[in-house]
Amino acid sequence: MEQKDYLLREIEKIGIVLRAILNKLRGNKNSTTIQLQKQFEEVKEMLSSQLEFNLTEYLSLNEADSKEYISQFKGINLENLELLANILTVFGMNATPIDRKAYLEKALLLFEHCNHTDKTFSFERQNNIETIKRVLESISG
Repeated sequence: MEQKDYLLREIEKIGIVLRAILNKLRGNKNSTTIQLQKQFEEVKEMLSSQLEFNLTEYLSLNEADSKEYISQFKGINLENLELLANILTVFGMNATPIDRKAYLEKALLLFEHCNHTDKTFSFERQNNIETIKRVLESISG
């Protein structure tokens, strides 16, 4: 029983941190490039310090290693994976063209993993997938 309570608290904690990060990213729409870069660095630091999630390392991993990296975290559930995918999407949409592809590919990977894992269909998730695919196609072609 104690183990279950601990795991539930961890899931809730990760969800709270990810929602705070997403709200922080979405809150300032009129940012300059320098402010956005500073904000990205702050969010990376929050992910690292509060969740021990190394975004730079995660971005460098291939698909199989990315899934393995994510599976190591206690408290990562479907909702938290979607929150992380949303964070990566916001990063990608606001990143320099060089970084955009890496962020969006990882977000797409997470959204598609959620689609395969979840038993219910999510219109919002599907819309995110289609949007990311369109942006990635425009980058590649």
